[in-house]
Amino acid sequence: MQQPRRLVRALQQNIAQVIVGKEDIIELALIALLCRGHLLIEDVPGVGKTTLASALAKSLACSFKRIQFTPDVTPADVTGFSVVNFKTGELEFKPGAVMSQIVLADEINRTSPKTQSSLLEVMEEYQVTVDGVTHPLPRPFLVLATQNPVEFVGTYPLPEAQMDRFFMRIAIGYPSVEDEMDILERYSARVSPLSQLAPVCSAEDILSMQAAVGEIYCSREVRSYVATIAAATRRHPALQLGVSTRGAIALIRGAERWRSSARRRPARCWRAAILSFPRTCSAWRSPC
Repeated sequence: MQQPRRLVRALQQNIAQVIVGKEDIIELALIALLCRGHLLIEDVPGVGKTTLASALAKSLACSFKRIQFTPDVTPADVTGFSVVNFKTGELEFKPGAVMSQIVLADEINRTSPKTQSSLLEVMEEYQVTVDGVTHPLPRPFLVLATQNPVEFVGTYPLPEAQMDRFFMRIAIGYPSVEDEMDILERYSARVSPLSQLAPVCSAEDILSMQAAVGEIYCSREVRSYVATIAAATRRHPALQLGVSTRGAIALIRGAERWRSSARRRPARCWRAAILSFPRTCSAWRSPC
């Protein structure tokens, strides 16, 4: 695991050139990537949601596409469509924006529910079906979505089925005064720090690290512990909707990756489960 840990540290340091003072947020984004999950970044405007997603994409030698969601974006723009080749008389598939390894779904709650739902098959099964023909997505595949939780005019809240597809939901938050001074200094130069980022990790490296995370053993006691937590959220009177089984699986996977973090001393896996619980199982709803 030494080589994967060095790669993870290189990714963290590379992204930290752009995202200042948010090492924990960077690590959470990498946890989602290495656990084959998708990431929802939800925060107020101007704190670096899109910058974080772009910095992660630029740090990987993977194909990258950005979808700027607006009300007029259609499902075909996302998944692709078939057109007739007049020379051969046959249908040809024109790939949509999701036919890429890293996809940034910017302001996902500004598009219609019909377009939002076009991501369901993509995020769960890593494939696109158009006109009855299934097209596999390139690997590794990661959806980084952003949304603004404070503006509701002209937006379409994500349905629970869509929210549950995300492995983790995080908020970046405002920087400290010292970190903001550092940000102002870095971004006062003529060249943006984001434009200077170079890839430090290949697609093959990511696939190898994902396979290594999958080999981490989780004991029966820890699985029982996570199942008990998930069941408690479904019975709690203060919660309208508890954690789904998919959320419990995400909690186990997030804990496994957190347990293997290079910056932490060996710890019990259930402690890692506690630390990853607020992000991987944040899709519950309060009745208030």
